[in-house]
Amino acid sequence: MKPVMPHAQLDWDDQGRPYSRVFDDVYFSDKSGLDETRYVFIEQNRLAERFAALPQGGRLVIGETGFGTGLNFLCAWQVFEQHAATDARLHFVSVEKYPLSPADLQRALALWPELKPLADQLLGQYVAIHQGFQRLTLANGRVTLTLLIGDALEQLPQLDARIDAWFLDGFAPAKNPDMWTAELFAELARLAAPGSTISTFTSTGWVRRLLNAAGFKMKRTPGIGHKWEILRGEFLGWPQEVAAPAPDKPWFARPAALTGERRALVIGAGLAGCASAASLAARGWQVSVLERHKDVAQEASGNPQGVLYLKLSAHGTTLSQMIVSGFGYTRRQLEHLQRSTDWDDCGVLQLAFNAKEAERQLQLAEAFPADLLHLLDQPQAQALAGVGLAQGGLYYPEGGWVHPPALCQWQMAHPQIQLLAHHDALELRRVDGEWQAWNGEQLLACAPVVVLAGAAEIQRFPQTAGLPLKRIRGQITRLPQTPQSQALNTVVCAEGYVAPARLGEHTLGASFDFKSDDLTPTTAEHLGNLTMLEEISHDLVTRLQIDKLDPESLQGRAAFRCTSPDYLPIVGPLADSQAFAQAYAALSKDARQVPDVECPWLDGLYINSGHGSRGLITAPLSGELLAAWLDDEPLPLPRSVAEACHPNRFALRRLIRRTNA
Repeated sequence: MKPVMPHAQLDWDDQGRPYSRVFDDVYFSDKSGLDETRYVFIEQNRLAERFAALPQGGRLVIGETGFGTGLNFLCAWQVFEQHAATDARLHFVSVEKYPLSPADLQRALALWPELKPLADQLLGQYVAIHQGFQRLTLANGRVTLTLLIGDALEQLPQLDARIDAWFLDGFAPAKNPDMWTAELFAELARLAAPGSTISTFTSTGWVRRLLNAAGFKMKRTPGIGHKWEILRGEFLGWPQEVAAPAPDKPWFARPAALTGERRALVIGAGLAGCASAASLAARGWQVSVLERHKDVAQEASGNPQGVLYLKLSAHGTTLSQMIVSGFGYTRRQLEHLQRSTDWDDCGVLQLAFNAKEAERQLQLAEAFPADLLHLLDQPQAQALAGVGLAQGGLYYPEGGWVHPPALCQWQMAHPQIQLLAHHDALELRRVDGEWQAWNGEQLLACAPVVVLAGAAEIQRFPQTAGLPLKRIRGQITRLPQTPQSQALNTVVCAEGYVAPARLGEHTLGASFDFKSDDLTPTTAEHLGNLTMLEEISHDLVTRLQIDKLDPESLQGRAAFRCTSPDYLPIVGPLADSQAFAQAYAALSKDARQVPDVECPWLDGLYINSGHGSRGLITAPLSGELLAAWLDDEPLPLPRSVAEACHPNRFALRRLIRRTNA
């Protein structure tokens, strides 16, 4: 994995403008920056008229090649607020190689007082912005910003979207020649929706010619201020003389968009179900959540404290990409909750408890930036943790602990979500274009769309019985806080974890049991958790007065995690497994074939499951991924990651493995 790009290296001139050391140029004019943005990007793309023309529930997608200080985004958002219907949506996708630090972004945006109400929202969500895809939800879900952090020619090929208007922005071609290339313009064309528009500050002849060659019809138009001319254009279509991009493989293609009522049933009110419901409701869906228990978060999502822990690989694996993106999205959601009661960004310290772990941590520290993770030696780690430690380790400064039920309850608070408690769906039937959820002879609810989010319980339905989900029992132990244990300042992990106290109790865990189906907490598991605590910090064991506790009287809870064989979640539309095997039988003889056969989807049936012990990090973003599949929106993850999480991956593997038999 390549080392990630650092934050933008800025100086500030005497007018208070940010100046890029890398590109030897200012980001904008302090006198005419707003006017220039509005003229070049807003006016040339006719955004005011297009926003006004959006129907109720309509959407416009803007793509941008340089986020910079976010000025273009804020101006587009402002015009959207002024002209669009109340439930229309704006989706903005922007690439940025050198993202500004939060402090620099705040300083830059302070120059534009009229944008302050929107800038404050952006700054409030500008948290945990790291390499890859970072999804920000603004204006109560009405505005979605997807930042692609990294080089444009690395990030845009991974994007699955249809862009209605392009802002071709970035430092001038003479200052930044690596960006202004035929390869980049081909990506803009690949992503362009029919009739997509484009505009840019530059009028350089070779830029115009390259854009024309990519399928855009560009023309020079009078500029503004010191810009004598600028370029604007429209996408005419992929050029005939250029080989077209390879079509999506049918088993990963988007199902046909649903028409009619936007109603959905979500089965299961844990992290995955609540996240799915929240993402759909933010897009105007009416959502009913069926839960067999009395309330949300009664099973694995009901632990008093979960940890925002990033188990990463230094090699840029699909899972690592998912985790970095998911971590950022969850952290931004937590900003809406009550700190210290619902969550705390106290950091997470992973101890280097043996040589293998120390080597792994060294590799990670070389692969990721210090604001995501960095190494601490033993004295540094001990000073930060506030309790005695035998080793140093890897520190995640933006991590911490979360009370998962609080996150679930916040997600479910949307007025278009209805919780149907004590509703245990045992059967799904497809009748007259709708899915019906039944419990014996009782019809519980019906809707055109169903999202299965009940962890391993989804295997009860024939449509999903073949998915390889596995239940793993985990038990946590609750320990009363003592005056001495209050010194613990951060989550500390080795084989297990211990968190600073919440409401007078520390959470300690968690065990792994692959065989037991009994959820009654056991003394043996409590003792196992105490052994893990000893491995974390003997000093903390003393501070908690463990020797005075009766193991038989220890309190805790057990629940089942649900995981997949490749440890990635299972998120997306579901296909008919028998029809799938028939449609793509040719793959069992030659895995390189791509039969021109439409995937036999189970119309309106989706899944969000298999999050294992990473649910706090992967489930919320998976709700966004699911909503993107359903609403035909830009995906919040690289296409390769979305495909790696797709339910069809297992049916595909079964067919392909026959080629090797």
